[in-house]
Amino acid sequence: MRRQLKMVLSLVCLLMVMGCSTSPGTEQTTRITFLNSKTEIKAQMEEMAKQYNQAHPGVTLEIITAPEGTSAYQKLMSMYGSGSAATLSMLDPGDAQQFLDKAVDLSQEKWVDETIDNGLDAVKKNESMVGFPFAVEGYGLIYNKKVLDKAVGGSFDPSSVKSRSSLNLLMNQIKETGVEPVMLSPMDWSLGSHLLTVSYAVQPGGGSKFVKDMQNSSIEMSRNDVMNGWVQTLDLLKENNINKNSPMSSTLEDGAKALGEGKVGLWFMGNWAWDVIKSNDKANGEYGFLPLPLNDDTEDPINAKITVGVTKYILIDSTTTTPKQQEEAKKFLDWLVFDKSGQEFLVNQTNTIPAFKNIALEPADPLGKSIKAYISAGKTLPFMTTLPPDHWAITGASIQSYIRGKIDSAELLNQIRIYWKAQR
Repeated sequence: MRRQLKMVLSLVCLLMVMGCSTSPGTEQTTRITFLNSKTEIKAQMEEMAKQYNQAHPGVTLEIITAPEGTSAYQKLMSMYGSGSAATLSMLDPGDAQQFLDKAVDLSQEKWVDETIDNGLDAVKKNESMVGFPFAVEGYGLIYNKKVLDKAVGGSFDPSSVKSRSSLNLLMNQIKETGVEPVMLSPMDWSLGSHLLTVSYAVQPGGGSKFVKDMQNSSIEMSRNDVMNGWVQTLDLLKENNINKNSPMSSTLEDGAKALGEGKVGLWFMGNWAWDVIKSNDKANGEYGFLPLPLNDDTEDPINAKITVGVTKYILIDSTTTTPKQQEEAKKFLDWLVFDKSGQEFLVNQTNTIPAFKNIALEPADPLGKSIKAYISAGKTLPFMTTLPPDHWAITGASIQSYIRGKIDSAELLNQIRIYWKAQR
C-alpha cells in the first residue's frame, strides 16, 4: 500500500512539473517568415516587422527580401527546394499562379468581403481563394506639374491630353521652354511588362482574348490597328526621349531624378517610383498621371485611362508550415486590413493603394492620389499581370532593340508574334 502511495505521489509531482513547463510565461514564440518581392520597400518592411513583433510578443515576424536581380519566383523555388519555404510570400500575380497548389485556402477570411471588385481573380483555385491582394498600383506618363505649367503658360489640365496629337503638342510646348519632353526608361520589365501590355489590354474583346488569339496565330500583327497605333506612340516617346542618343543608358533612379529636378516633363513609370522621385523633388510634390494615348481619336475612352490593378499577392504556404504558423500568418493579414497600425503601414509607409474598401486612409503621395482619382472616375485599364514569367524579358529585349535602332517596327511586331506563337 505504501509502495502504491509513493507511485501516486510521484505521478502527481511529475504532472505538476509538466504543467509548470507549459505555463504562459514559458510558451515558445512562433516564427513566421515573409518573402518580400518589393525591394523598394525593404527598409519599411523591416521596420514594420520590428513594431509588429513588439506588439505581438508571441510571434516573431522575419522579413526576407528577394535579392536584386533575383525574382521572388526564383527565390521561393529555391526555398521549396531546400524544404524551408517562407510562411508568407509576396509574388507577382503570374508567379503566384505557379504556387496556388501550395497555398492555404483563405476563402473564409473576413477581409475577403472587403476586397475591391476583381481583386481576387488571379488567385482563385477551383472554388477556393488562396491569395491576399497586397498592392494596387498603376502606371502611365507621370508628369511634373511645375514643368507643364510653364510649358502651357498657366495651370496644366491633365484632361487636355486625349489623343496622340495632343500629347505631341504638349511635348513640343515643353521643348520650347528648354526642357526635354520625356524620359523613356529602358528596363526590360518596364518596356515588356508595362508599356507593351497597354496594347494588349485595349484590344477588341480584351487582353485575355487577344493573348489566346496570338497563341493560335489568328492575329496578323501588321494589320492590327491597336498594335500599329501603339508603335506610333512608342515612336513619339522614342523621338522625344532625353536619352534619344543613348537609349539604354538610364536607370530607374535616373528617371526619377530627371523628373523630380525638372529636366524632363514626363516619365513613363508607375507609382511605385514615388519614394525615389520624392528624394529628388523640386516641384513641391505636384505630380500626377497622364494616360498613354494610342490613337488620334479624342472621343476614344482608352485615351483617357491609365493602367491600374493588383500587382502583388501574398500566399501562405501549406506544405512546410505548421498549423500555428498558418494561424499567425492569417492574423498578420488581418492586422494589415483591420488594425489602424497595419492600415497606416500599408497606405503611408509603403505608398500602397489598398485593395480593401474598409480602409478609408487616402494615399499621402501625389501619385497614389492621382490613381485613386482615376479609379473613382472609372477611367482605368486592366493591368495584364498574369502573363508568362518570361514575357517581359523577351518582349522587353525586342523593344530595347527597336529603340536602339537595331530593328524596324515590322520586325518588332514580328518578334512579339513569334514569342506568342511559341507559347501555344
